Amino acid sequence: MSDFTNTGIMVNGLDSVIAANTELSHVFGSDGKLVYCGYDIYELAGHASFEEVAYLLWKGHLPNREELDELNALLGANRELPQAVIEGLRQVSKDANPMDALRTGVSLLGAQSGTRFEGTPTFEEAVELAARFPAIAAAFYRLRQGLEPVQGRADLNTAQNFLYMMHGEEPTEGEWRGLDGYLVLLADHGLNASTFTARVIASTNSDICSCLVGAIGALKGPAHGGAPAKVMEMLNEIGSLDNVESWLTDALDKGQRLMGFGHRVYKAEDPRAEVLRGMAKQASTPEFFMLSKETEDKALAMLNERKPGRKLYTNVEFYSAAVLGAVGLPGDFFPVAFAVSRSVGWSAHVLEQVQVNRLIRPASHYVGPVPDKKFVPIEER
Repeated sequence: MSDFTNTGIMVNGLDSVIAANTELSHVFGSDGKLVYCGYDIYELAGHASFEEVAYLLWKGHLPNREELDELNALLGANRELPQAVIEGLRQVSKDANPMDALRTGVSLLGAQSGTRFEGTPTFEEAVELAARFPAIAAAFYRLRQGLEPVQGRADLNTAQNFLYMMHGEEPTEGEWRGLDGYLVLLADHGLNASTFTARVIASTNSDICSCLVGAIGALKGPAHGGAPAKVMEMLNEIGSLDNVESWLTDALDKGQRLMGFGHRVYKAEDPRAEVLRGMAKQASTPEFFMLSKETEDKALAMLNERKPGRKLYTNVEFYSAAVLGAVGLPGDFFPVAFAVSRSVGWSAHVLEQVQVNRLIRPASHYVGPVPDKKFVPIEER
């Protein structure tokens, strides 16, 4: 009989297993740093637009004025949804999870496009999907309220268009700049679960729509993309400054997880959280920011006291809730905003994967019985 002992190295959750070479982004977890194509996130946040960051991830360098104008024109030309996609979204239940609607819309987009998405993924396809993610999300947002979708405008950027297509009116500068900053910070983040999913699908030589549909499915999971909504629920339950300490104490005594703290990779503060904290202070009402800050301070102190050595810090989800809420997104649309941003990173990884493609096919550790069983017909069982 063959030896069933697995001689490979089995790592639960694939922690520290290197599955791809990438030039796109990297998380330096122990230092609390995030890098996009050689740029520290602090160099980009508050300085580069989402469109500039998208170009950086797709092309490997920041665009000059001509290149940025060409990208904006291409994005503007792709914001109108095919009628078949809109009609498909009309059939989605109004109380469906918005991530399900987004996943359905992207799938319909691929299915209604003939053979256009059937070849090797291209830059032009990546741009088209980046333009249509917010259009699909906004269309569902309006349809579930009994309103007709609003057509995007070529003179507005991605953040402006997302809010405009949702609400039917131009956002204030404070609103769209807050969303634009959020989109920059969430555009890519190493080989996270959804990005890995997109690369696995790309490795099978599948189309780019299928890659991003799979990524949406991974991001939908509450362990990945749903945390900001849970943070908002937590803060709403706490309600006031007077209730912070007692609420947190009760939650920790019951063994509940405090949302917005700790990270699988970072062993220092998530750099995106630091930037978002400043954005939240500007975008939120003073009362809500004070509630958030008091909750953060008290939670970190309690976690440090109860779980010494765990290195639990504020993560990106905590202040994402404040920023996204301030720009007018309902809680169940927080993961959708995450997907709108990450669609750029996903497609950039797909383009990178297909350049030097090899089917991603890891081994598994078989822990079942050895093959000594004999088949018995059903009549004899």
